[in-house]
Amino acid sequence: MQPIRPAVPADVPEILRLVVELAEYEREPDAVVATEDGFLASLFGSDPAVHALVVDGEEAGTLAGMAVWFLTFSTWEGVHGIHLEDLYVRPAYRGGGYGTALLTSLAALCVERGYARLEWDVLDWNAPAIGFYEALGARPLDGWTTYRLDGEALRRA
Repeated sequence: MQPIRPAVPADVPEILRLVVELAEYEREPDAVVATEDGFLASLFGSDPAVHALVVDGEEAGTLAGMAVWFLTFSTWEGVHGIHLEDLYVRPAYRGGGYGTALLTSLAALCVERGYARLEWDVLDWNAPAIGFYEALGARPLDGWTTYRLDGEALRRA
C-alpha cells in the first residue's frame, strides 16, 4: 500500500473523479456540480479552508482513495476539530487498509494538533461504511439531526 499524503494540485482531476464515483455510489449520480477550478481554489487557493489526503493507486496519476476534510470548532471544548466531508476508496482497493489508513491519519492529525474530535456523516443505508467505522471504535451520535439550508431557502434566509 502506498503511503497517505496531502493532496497536491496535480491530484485535482483525480479527486474530482473520485467525488463523482462517490456520488454514484451514494445514488446521487447527477448531484456533482463541482469543477476542477473550484477544487483548485478551495484546496490550494490563498487561504484554503478545505484539505485532502490521498493515497496513490497502482497506475501513475491515479488515486486509490481520498479523504476531504475541513476544520470545525467546538465552543464547549474551546478547540478545533476535523469534519471529514468525504472518505472514498475505489472498489478495487477496498479491503486493503486504505480507508483505515486515511481515517487513522486524520485521527493522528487531531491528536498531534490538540483537536477535540473527528466527525463525519454517514448515510443510514450504508451498512458497509457503518460497520467499518464502528470497527474502528466510532459511535453514532444519538439525539442530533443534521439540518441543511440550501438552494432557494438559503437565498431567502
